[in-house]
Amino acid sequence: MTSRQLPAFSYGSDDSGLVWGFLVRQGEPAVPIGAAEALAWMAAPPAGQFVWLHFNLSNTASERWLRQHAGLAAEFYETLHQGSRSTRIEVADDALIAVVNDVLHHFSFDTADISTLWVHVTPHAVISARRKPLESIERLRQAVLQGAPLASSVELLVHLLRDQADVLVNIVRDAVARVDATEDQLLAGRLTRKREDLGALRRVLVRLQRLLAPEPAALFRLLQRPPGWVSTDDRQDLRQATEEFTVVLSDLASLQERIKLLQEEIAAQVNEDNNRSLFLLTIVTVMALPINLIAGLLGMNVGGVPLAQHPHGFRIVLAFTAAITGVVAWILLRLQRQR
Repeated sequence: MTSRQLPAFSYGSDDSGLVWGFLVRQGEPAVPIGAAEALAWMAAPPAGQFVWLHFNLSNTASERWLRQHAGLAAEFYETLHQGSRSTRIEVADDALIAVVNDVLHHFSFDTADISTLWVHVTPHAVISARRKPLESIERLRQAVLQGAPLASSVELLVHLLRDQADVLVNIVRDAVARVDATEDQLLAGRLTRKREDLGALRRVLVRLQRLLAPEPAALFRLLQRPPGWVSTDDRQDLRQATEEFTVVLSDLASLQERIKLLQEEIAAQVNEDNNRSLFLLTIVTVMALPINLIAGLLGMNVGGVPLAQHPHGFRIVLAFTAAITGVVAWILLRLQRQR
């Protein structure tokens, strides 16, 4: 019996861990390249060109290939093992290192649908790596395939930040639609969504704001003292991209405050309904008190019970009990109207 060799699982990447690669020339469409072609190109990079290599860290060969061939700064590998941190861009060994938190492809408002992208930027190479498919980096790949003009490696990073801001704008729009539907149902008095649903949505938005918000200190240091190879135009584009992202984060914070107010309104309505139910239960209990009291007294097995031998004793006691209950009900209803 002959054995058949199974193909190796590649995690959506090749043997080196490369998911995709592009050679970008100024004024020309990007050209897809493989790991071997990229390695030969990086041995003697021509002027006016740069490569973009995107790796899948779920493939253990990715980090090994990067350490052997890419020549990246040591700080890049340190950030790979720091876990999820807030978005930031720092300078290390005359290179830009970006830690970008992004939502997964087909984001569904799940707290687990957020992962991290690491980017190493030099004048001749952009190395990006992730463990899970992310929305913004996929948008950037589609833009490169469609011929988006990219004059420098920093412009590719700026494009990534703007794509991330666009993704966040769509998330905010979807969240606003959910909140609008909940608010309309609340005003119409037919609320079907639970308050816990709004709480879960608010927790996701808070985590998005905490992870996606760029660190102000890191950006300030970068914009004040960028590497010498970063042009003035690229520096201005980077500043503008961070400002646009800040506007989106402000809208996100406003939406969180709106959800908080809506939660408080729902909680107040629930408390009012509970108080109304408790008051109604109290009225019923008090109205039944005379009946229970008289029945208890007349049911005692002792001598001298009034009207025990009277032929109309039952009707008299029943009328007396109804009268007392009616008086108590009238008093309680009057108190309720006064409230």
